[in-house]
Amino acid sequence: MQILIDADACPGVIKELLFRTSRKRQIHLMLVANQAVRVPSSEYIKTELVGWGMNVADRRIVELTQPGDLVITADIPLAADVVNAGGQALNPRGELYTEANVGERLAHRNLMDELRGGGQVTGGPPAFNDKDRQAFANALDRWLTAAKSS
Repeated sequence: MQILIDADACPGVIKELLFRTSRKRQIHLMLVANQAVRVPSSEYIKTELVGWGMNVADRRIVELTQPGDLVITADIPLAADVVNAGGQALNPRGELYTEANVGERLAHRNLMDELRGGGQVTGGPPAFNDKDRQAFANALDRWLTAAKSS
């Protein structure tokens, strides 16, 4: 079991929480990005730098995903691909994507994208805050507890 991180868009406070969790629980982290990412020195934390281009990091994350892995991402199409590869995905606001819900989340995302493209909906999600960080920490803890017992 490992945790892969879509590192280019992951909030810094979430990465820091994952670094602490990795060291404390001795869980392997892999940060995938198309630009350099600073990480603490640890035998459990690795980075992979990928080339520039549309969805290059996403494709690499899916290639690396094994059944039972967790991917941290806010990218719902990536989350759907991860679930299809046998993993689960957790967004930085604490929502876990699984076989049971990722199809619905992807359909909703595609609808909103279409509405935004047509100018019918403007704006995006609210700013990331402490409530989101706490929701992520709680969801991560639940996932780790369930993964440990299985």
